[in-house]
Parts: sequence; structure tokens; C-alpha cells
Amino acid sequence: MCLAIPAKVLSVDGPLARVIIGDTEYNASLMLLDDVKAGDYIMLHAGFAIQKVDEEEARETIRLLNEVAGYSPDTDEIH
Repeated sequence: MCLAIPAKVLSVDGPLARVIIGDTEYNASLMLLDDVKAGDYIMLHAGFAIQKVDEEEARETIRLLNEVAGYSPDTDEIH
């Protein structure tokens, strides 16, 4: 099973983006997407941004993942 996690884009530098999930920052390849900019939300899978999503969808996905993992359903922190 594959799983992609929503992440907020902090900055873009050519084919790479710096993204944040919770309190942790990651590098993400943008080779599979066009027109990604700081402030966008992406789905991150294996280090690749595979889809752009809106903030509401990103927050709902994080809420559902937290619920499945047994965390408080009020937690939807992406940053």
C-alpha cells in the first residue's frame, strides 16, 4: 500500500521544495508537478510531490490519518 502525506510548501528552489509536516521539514522533489509555489499544499510520497491539494483537503487528510493512528481528532496541524 502506498501512502502520501499532505505537506505545506515553505520554499521552492528549482526542482526542489522545502516542505513541513507537523514540526518537521523535508526536501521534496517537484519533478512530477508544475507551478508549485510557497504556501501551496502538496501530497508527499517517497520524497516526491505527487499532487497539489487545497488547504482544507490537506487538513482533513491529516485529521483522518491522526484519527486512524489514535491521536486526538482535533489535531490537524500541518503549519
